[in-house]
Amino acid sequence: MVGTLITVAPTGAETAKADCPQLPTTLEELVETAIACEAAGASLIHLHIRDADHQPTLDHGLLKASVEALREQTSLVIQLSTGGSVHDPLEQRLTVLEAEPDSCSLTCGTTNFGDDVFLNPWGFMNQLYVQAQEREVVPEFELFDLGHVAALRRLIDTHGLPYGGKVHVDFVTGVPGGMPGTTAALMAGVAALPEEVTSWSATGIGRTHLPIAAAALSAGGHLRVGMEDNLVYAKGQPVQHNRELVARAAELATVMQRPPLSTDQTRQLLGIKDRRTR
Repeated sequence: MVGTLITVAPTGAETAKADCPQLPTTLEELVETAIACEAAGASLIHLHIRDADHQPTLDHGLLKASVEALREQTSLVIQLSTGGSVHDPLEQRLTVLEAEPDSCSLTCGTTNFGDDVFLNPWGFMNQLYVQAQEREVVPEFELFDLGHVAALRRLIDTHGLPYGGKVHVDFVTGVPGGMPGTTAALMAGVAALPEEVTSWSATGIGRTHLPIAAAALSAGGHLRVGMEDNLVYAKGQPVQHNRELVARAAELATVMQRPPLSTDQTRQLLGIKDRRTR
C-alpha cells in the first residue's frame, strides 16, 4: 500500500505572534521548524512568510531567502502559498512564483473566510495555472468547497495537465464559510474529483483536524497538519511546536500501515522538478 504524504503548514497568515509566541515567524524559526518536522515525518512544507514585525508578507526578498534557506538545510518539497493573507492584492500574489518554489498552492475559487472573503476569481486562477506551467512549478489545488472541484475540472479542460503531469489536490475543511470538516463532506468531494487527479490530501481546521485525518487515511488520502490550521493539540493543551502535530500524523499513518513518504517519494508522487543542488 502507498505511504502517506505529510504536509506541514507551520505558520499561516491569520494568527498573531503576540497571541501565540511559539508560532514560527522568523527565518531562523522556520528553518528550525522545517528540520524538526522533516525528522518527524513531514516531506512537504507549505509556507507563509512574515516580515520583521511578524506580519504576513509577500515580499520577494523574504520569500526567496526562505526558499533558499530551506532548500539548503532540508530535503523538503517547498510549497509557497499564493493565497498570502486575505488582504493581499491579486497582482502581488501572482509574483510568488518568482521565488522558484517546488510547488505552489492554487485555490480553485473564492470562498467566505470567517468575516473576510478569500478572493480567487477565474481570471486569476487561469493566470496562476499558466505561470506555474511555464515556470515548471507543481500546483497543489486547494479545494474549500464542492464548487471548487468543478472549477478544477474546468482548469484542466482549459489548460491541460500541470507541469509534471500529476494532479494533486488538498481539501481544506472546517473553515467558517467553506465545506464542513466532516467525513461525509470530505467523501462527497473525493467522489466528485476529476479522473485526472492522481493524489489528494485533506486538512481539518481546528477541532476537525483529527476526524479529517482519520477519514483521509482510511480512504487512501494524504495529510496536512500544522499550526496554520490548528493551535490545540488536545483539550486544554496548546501546540508548542509543529513537530508535535507532524509526529502524531506520522504515528496515525504508520498504525494504518501507510507510513510517511520520504521526500524523494513525495517528489515522485507529485511530479516535482528537483531543484536541490546538494
